[in-house]
Amino acid sequence: MTKLSVNINKIATLRNARGGDYPNVVQVAKDVQAFGAHGVTIHPRPDERHIRYQDAYDLKSVVTTEYNIEGNPIKKFVDMVLAIKPTQVTLVPDSVDAITSNAGWDTIKHKDFLAEVISEFKRNNIRTSIFVDPILNQIDGAKKTGADRIELYTEEFAKQYTLGNIKAITSYAACAKKANELGIGVNAGHDLSLDNIKFFKQNVPHLAEVSIGHALIAEAIYKGLKPTVEEYLKLLK
Repeated sequence: MTKLSVNINKIATLRNARGGDYPNVVQVAKDVQAFGAHGVTIHPRPDERHIRYQDAYDLKSVVTTEYNIEGNPIKKFVDMVLAIKPTQVTLVPDSVDAITSNAGWDTIKHKDFLAEVISEFKRNNIRTSIFVDPILNQIDGAKKTGADRIELYTEEFAKQYTLGNIKAITSYAACAKKANELGIGVNAGHDLSLDNIKFFKQNVPHLAEVSIGHALIAEAIYKGLKPTVEEYLKLLK
């Protein structure tokens, strides 16, 4: 079964809109795990506009499944990850002013930088994943950095799937196959939803984990959080 990690950034966005501590991200992390999710993902950004760095520390003791922290490995981020030691760190090359992640790493151009960061995390027994576009040479590049996994950036797939272009899955399947041949685990995330997750799962081999936040939280407004998590779990079997 492909594991489901629930990204709770949007819970923090809602909390921050009014100040205070409601909805409470720690409680939501507990809840999604109780509902069957295999992990919790957060993506703190330097301006802390949704998940705050303090949230990352507060969640450490309550995430008893897999704890995945995403972000651009600036010094503050690296120091935080080394202090918390989550199950997995996912390196994302987002700029400070990005609304959301909008590109994968150029693993060839940034090989030396990524290799240095990854080696530090691996020395601390933290599984490493690199956010990448579905391009075969980027998978080769990821292997050379020493990463344990890749996370396929799935926004383009989701966009094309909505338009009826199911052939957009081809590059993702090819990259997943290549990663498996190289001994790299395969994760995926960004704009995956209840509408497209079954098709993605059925057509991308060796899929270890998906990280889903925006769509899942939006769907939960209508369905409820527990039924939404449970529906994803059924589709990921």
